[in-house]
This record gives sequence, structure tokens and C-alpha cells, in this order.
Amino acid sequence: MRKICVVTGTRAEYGLLLCLLKEIKSDSELQLQIVATGMHLAARFGETYKVIESDGYQIDERVPMDLSDDSTIGVTQALGQATQGFAKAFDRLKPDVIVVLGDRYEILAAAQAAMIARIPLAHIHGGEATEGLIDEAIRHSVTKMSHFHFVAAEPYRHRVIQLGEDPKHVFNFGAPGLDNIAQMKLLERKEFESSIEFELGKKNFLVTYHPVTLNKASASEPMHELLAALDTFADARIIFTKPNSDTDGKIIADLIDDYVKKSKGRAIAHTSLGQLRYLSAIRHSDVVIGNSSSGLIEAPALKKPTVNIGDRQRGRLVASSVVSCGETKAEIVQAIEQSLSPSFQSKLAKVDSPYGSGNASRRIKEQLKSVSLDGVLMKKFFDLKQEISP
Repeated sequence: MRKICVVTGTRAEYGLLLCLLKEIKSDSELQLQIVATGMHLAARFGETYKVIESDGYQIDERVPMDLSDDSTIGVTQALGQATQGFAKAFDRLKPDVIVVLGDRYEILAAAQAAMIARIPLAHIHGGEATEGLIDEAIRHSVTKMSHFHFVAAEPYRHRVIQLGEDPKHVFNFGAPGLDNIAQMKLLERKEFESSIEFELGKKNFLVTYHPVTLNKASASEPMHELLAALDTFADARIIFTKPNSDTDGKIIADLIDDYVKKSKGRAIAHTSLGQLRYLSAIRHSDVVIGNSSSGLIEAPALKKPTVNIGDRQRGRLVASSVVSCGETKAEIVQAIEQSLSPSFQSKLAKVDSPYGSGNASRRIKEQLKSVSLDGVLMKKFFDLKQEISP
């Protein structure tokens, strides 16, 4: 029985992996292992490992990280701590394949440990670009340490091959997070309001803003601009989801808390909504605002407009429902007004997602199950002079 070990470090990435976990667990020829780390284990971020367990999954190993210090030194030290923890976890579990998703620093730690342990690594969402983040370098580094690649769009497949990866091991199945939209029964308005203990209004915003980690300036100034822009829409109800454990994340979280206190009844903040409530929040919002990848992947699939602020997601494929803007109050206000305009809203029903249409998780599982592991550790660099077959 092939042992597939899935690493998860955040509530968002766990949600994207959820359908894949179901696929692996339900396959009698596979053994699912789960390693939880990062924000899942931190009280400050809601101890979301409890969500994994309540969903019926066993956490086989926990890799603790000290996330109390989100300075550059603190994040670097947490990275080293996680690398040591993953080395011990993988030695105990002895998986046949390790699966990671994305580009966060805890994923880099897992990839490093897998590489040294000589365990084949499968990477989901490689080949993408986020030019405002350290995630850009992490993602491509994980690609070079990985042996199997599950990308979300054809341009990303070509980019992974451009990095020297064998086309036979690069699969474009689309974004697995879209499987949730197809498979989950999202909450109706009243159910959703009850679940978050917050009454929606005639106009509703979902706001998720993360630090731009390659920006040397503090996250405080652009966050103040965003909050000032939101004040322009006094009749809108606002649902904030708090940032990840990136450098300056606490600055943003504190500003959100202060804003919610001053806007009692008009705004609410959640550390973690979970996948069902988050997708339901998108469904019941008039616009998704911030710089999260969910605004580029999930929101278009739900036919909702996105205001994509700043450089954090610069370089990613975007649907026609996405309005990108700068970080000043005036630019954000203009983008929100555009996204809410009748002419823009009338086009949303015809929006096509560049990230596929679902069913990625089953296809990923089938590849993990059937692909040969013989000789994969000794990779040859694929030269672009060779022909790239479709």
C-alpha cells in the first residue's frame, strides 16, 4: 500500500487540499498520512488542527513552529525549527511520496527535509508568479526539489518545464481548490449569517489583505489606505479574514481589530472561517477585496468581482472579473466602484476561470497512485531544445 504524506500549514491551504485528502483516504490502495504544522498549531491563529480532526482526519505528526515573532529574524528561525521537525517526522512516517501545496516558508522546510531524506516530492500550484513576495523564490525552489508537478494552468506547466523539469512529470489538472465549489453545498444567506453571528447588508465586502513580504516599507501604510477606502462605502457590511503568519502580519491583524471595534455592527473579523464558510462568504459578497490568491482563483469561479490591490499577486493569471489597482485610497475606491458598476456586474455570468473547472483532486490522486517511483530521485535537467509535447 503506497503511503501518501500530505503536509499542511495554514487554514487556507488545508481547504485547497480537502478534496484531495478525501480522494486519498477513500482509496483502499493508498494510506493517507497528514503532517500539520505552522498556523494550524498556533493559538493565535485559531489552532485549526482541530478543524482537520473534526473533519475526520488523523494527524499523524505535528511539527511545531514558533510563530510569536513575525520579524524577518523570527520567520527565519521558525523555518529552521520546522526543517528539523520535518526531518524527524518523515523519518518516523517513512512515506512513499510527500505532497505539498504552494509557496509558504513552512512548505520550503518540508521540501528541504524531503530532499535530504530522499523521498519523492509532489508539488501542487508550481510555476506561478507572485512578484511581490518571497513566496516567488520559495515556489520555484520547491519546484526544483520536487519530482512530480501538478500545475493549475498551461502557462504554469510551461514555466515548470522551463525550470528544467521533465514534461512527463508535469501535469495540468487545474486548481484543486475549485473542486470544493463543485462538491460543497454552500450555505444559504441566513445559514451563513448564523454561522458567523453577523447580519449582512444590502452591500457586502469580503476583505483579505496579507503583507507584501518583498516590500521593505511597513504594512501599516497600505493597510491604512485600504481601511480609509472602505470608509467611503459607509453602507457596506464588511467581513475581514485575518492575514497569515508572514512578516508584519500582526500589524495588519491589529489594525483590523481596531477597525472592527470602531465599526461595531458594520464589520467583523475572523482568524479562520474554514473552507465552507469562506466560500459561502464569497458567494454572499458583492466584491472580494484585498490581495489573496482566492480573489483570483475561487472568486471568478463563483462569478464574483475581485479588487486585487498592489503587487502581491502580480504575475498571476487573472480572469476578466478581476480589477487590479494600486495601494492608495483613491485607487482602491475607484476599483471598488468599477467592480460594483452595473456594466461590470452584467459581464460576471460569462466569466471563465483560467484555473480549470474542477475535478483536479481525483486526477492528482490517480497520478500519485499509479506513477512509477523507480529512478525518480535522480532527475535530469530537461533542456528546452527538446520538444515539449502537449
